[in-house]
Amino acid sequence: MLDSAIEIFTAGRNTARLFEGLAITLKISAAAVGLSILLGIPAGLLMSSKKRFWRVSLKLYLEFIRIMPILVLLFLFYYSLSSVFNINLPAVTVSILVFTLWGTAEMADLVRGAVTSLPRHQWESGRALGLSELQLNLFVIVPQAVRRLLPGVINLTTRMIKTTPFVFFINIPDLVKVAQQIVEVTGIRNPLASVWVYGVIFFIYFAICYPISLFSRFLEKAWQN
Repeated sequence: MLDSAIEIFTAGRNTARLFEGLAITLKISAAAVGLSILLGIPAGLLMSSKKRFWRVSLKLYLEFIRIMPILVLLFLFYYSLSSVFNINLPAVTVSILVFTLWGTAEMADLVRGAVTSLPRHQWESGRALGLSELQLNLFVIVPQAVRRLLPGVINLTTRMIKTTPFVFFINIPDLVKVAQQIVEVTGIRNPLASVWVYGVIFFIYFAICYPISLFSRFLEKAWQN
């Protein structure tokens, strides 16, 4: 039984191709998470501001992103941009764009929740010291909201990583796409190919996401001391 697994992963470039697919998965996830954090923090602050225009606009954006399935957004951007607007973007770029749109909306809502949960006297004290709204947010509100944000950001990161297999459907050779190709080729002569290959994929995702969760717990305990 073990011989069949060895045969699958040593045949041709199967193992190398899996690592190449993993690199693409991590590239999309890392870029989307990073951009989501950069864009989501100011968006979340605007969602919690007193300006009705920004609150309503960003709330509508958040609801639209939550209602629309990620797969539909991928199809919409990948096929519509080229056919309707004659914009031909690489599939990986489209994936990063779509996941960033989703991640920014989720991140903005996390920031809004963390900010609005802070005691009101934090704002009052900052304004009493003569801080501008920008200074108040940068030096008082955001630093305190970070600790409340951490669990949600970690959860968003792992969700982003686990959702990247959707790029499979726009022909990006990510980890799952490569695994399927290997199973299709080797499954004819090896009935256990799907068990071994997808089993390895399971452990790869576990090996990526579990340390992120452990790091989150470490930071929470460190900040409590």
